[in-house]
Amino acid sequence: MAVLFDSVQKTLTIQTRQSTYQMGIGPHNSLLHYYYGPKIEGDSMAYRLRYADRGFAGNPYEAGKDRTFSFDYLPQEYPVFGVGDFRTTCLTVADAQGGRACDLRYGSHKIYEGKPALRGLPSVNGDGAQTLEVCLQDTAGSLSVTLFYSALEEYDAITRWAVIRNTSKEPLFLEEALSCCLDVPCDQMDWVTFYGRHAMERQLDRAPLRHGNQGIESVRGASSHQQNPFVILCDSDAGERTGCCFGMSFVYSGNFIANAQVGQFGHTRLTMGIHPKGFSWKLEPGESFTAPEVILCHSEEGLGGLTRRLHRLLRERVCRGEWSAKQRPVLINSWEAAYFDFDCEKLLDIARAAAPLGVDLLVMDDGWFGNRNSDCSGLGDWTVNEGKLGCTLQELSRRVKALGLGLGIWFEPEMVSEDSELYRSHPDWCLRNPGRATTRSRYQLVLDMSRSDVREYLFSTISGVLQSADITYVKWDMNRHLTNVWSAVLPADRQGEVYHRYMLGVYHLLERLTAAFPHVLFEGCAGGGGRFDAGMLYYTPQIWCSDNTDAIDRISIQYGTSFGYPLSAVGAHASACPNHQTGRTVPLETRGVVAMAGTFGYELDLTRLPEEERNCVKRQIAFYKQHYQLINRGDYYRLTNAVKNRKYAAWMTVSPSKNEALFTIVLLESVTPPEFVRLDGLDPEKRYQINGGKEAFGGAALMKAGLAIPLFTGPNQCWQAVLTQV
Repeated sequence: MAVLFDSVQKTLTIQTRQSTYQMGIGPHNSLLHYYYGPKIEGDSMAYRLRYADRGFAGNPYEAGKDRTFSFDYLPQEYPVFGVGDFRTTCLTVADAQGGRACDLRYGSHKIYEGKPALRGLPSVNGDGAQTLEVCLQDTAGSLSVTLFYSALEEYDAITRWAVIRNTSKEPLFLEEALSCCLDVPCDQMDWVTFYGRHAMERQLDRAPLRHGNQGIESVRGASSHQQNPFVILCDSDAGERTGCCFGMSFVYSGNFIANAQVGQFGHTRLTMGIHPKGFSWKLEPGESFTAPEVILCHSEEGLGGLTRRLHRLLRERVCRGEWSAKQRPVLINSWEAAYFDFDCEKLLDIARAAAPLGVDLLVMDDGWFGNRNSDCSGLGDWTVNEGKLGCTLQELSRRVKALGLGLGIWFEPEMVSEDSELYRSHPDWCLRNPGRATTRSRYQLVLDMSRSDVREYLFSTISGVLQSADITYVKWDMNRHLTNVWSAVLPADRQGEVYHRYMLGVYHLLERLTAAFPHVLFEGCAGGGGRFDAGMLYYTPQIWCSDNTDAIDRISIQYGTSFGYPLSAVGAHASACPNHQTGRTVPLETRGVVAMAGTFGYELDLTRLPEEERNCVKRQIAFYKQHYQLINRGDYYRLTNAVKNRKYAAWMTVSPSKNEALFTIVLLESVTPPEFVRLDGLDPEKRYQINGGKEAFGGAALMKAGLAIPLFTGPNQCWQAVLTQV
């Protein structure tokens, strides 16, 4: 049993393979958090709570003269605002009189096999899971909150979400409705987050906890380039191989907040959910609101152990459909090869150059539709510009297919240009405040995805394009963030719902399209990695990692990404040099090796490559395809720290059987490589050949003494080693 109830000790315990999560029904029917950490069986952790009379710590009325019970210092499962807990909370509710006091107490619970889906939201596949529901009731009877905990034992993961229901006879307004709280009785830990900007996403930031609040957030209408909705709390001495780590990943792609607060008594509270700024949700009597899912994962095997658990969970339980496990095509994207300047013959020239090299897919990027010859016009008019293309889409796909390639296509469904037929016909379909000039970004406005008529138009036009030709891939882009967030179809007291309704609308459209076209591979993109999160992976099993394709910058971007997301999700391409974003020139061998740590492809004009580089591309593609399963389904190990080690970067993937591994090293600033790099993840009892050589080395020796690295003749060079058991 993954979930256990002890009626004598009044504990609810969730067991995974190597971790334990426990809560208890405490005094006055409070739901208190007892423990989350390494696996413990048979004991109540209630002894870890300390009841004392503490200054300025208020007591519930029913406690009478007992001043040792206070919500202001006790660890809780779902803290609320207004009744004496002055720390960060999960729920703030305003009633019809303007009051903001809600007092939740344990009402009931149930345990059952499986896991319910979240209506309208992405969620983890719960096959084989066991679920605990705990119903909390407001003491005044105005609402109930049902907390859901689903245990996925073999992944050492627990998913959490909450459903809030109005049980009163008057409307209520949710002003804060977070998904998850974790109270940890310790302040000597590190807080690990992933910051960035456009074209430099998910840079690792690790710092000791400090008193007060430290948090990350996005109020951009997307999970954003600037912060990522994945955080880690770990021992201060935790490394790749050792140390206790807690990971928290939000299965949501809109506004979010994740906060770590060290309180006055040395306890740490970690919360995550929809950002309360700009959020207000009206609940009529009987209505409910679902706070999106959060994935909790624990590891005693350091940051590397946490990474490998999360990689497997996301690959196998979040990504769906035939492309979740199917080998992804090696693609060539037209963007950096041609930008807006292309026609059918230009695309076919690229396809003719790509086919003999082993490329599987030609992607026609921005510029194929409406009046779209720059980024100033045409968005929203999803009809093929046959005059520019010089043929129909069906003809193009037929001719590309005849060369042995599939055809992919770019969309940006959530946006509209003012210079478009769609905007001229429906200016009210945009998010914009009445009576105010709107905010432009990249010369485009944002469609109100909360509107069913907008979604119906997009589904109809996009479906029409996909049905008109043999399209096997869609790149779904989003190139600006949300401003002037006001919807013409909602009353004033519901305008605080627009951010979340927008995201629900995006999910609804993606659900319809992926269901209607199950054989099409959808890749997510938001100006690169601006919406790289578990929520989008539910619909798009790979996401364009960053618009920055500079191989050296990509090392740190992909390094940060690797902590929470698998290589099979990382869209990565080798691009032209000098690089179009940074101007740096890097050998094609290195550009390819870095891009292989993801879903592989190219973003350059293959027709202009000299023969030597075409041969290099052919070798890279053949190598990638040969080792695809090892790269994309193997266990990932970071061998260097991309933040601290700027001389070289090294990583490896190991097959589940440990019979095979792939090691990669890229020289950065120094022209002098290390002599040896210690490997990880091998079987110490097995012996391995290196790149098919005659000599074999023990796994223990390679992990403790290291793999010998060949000499390099200059910076930014690379080397790969295939290790095969003998």
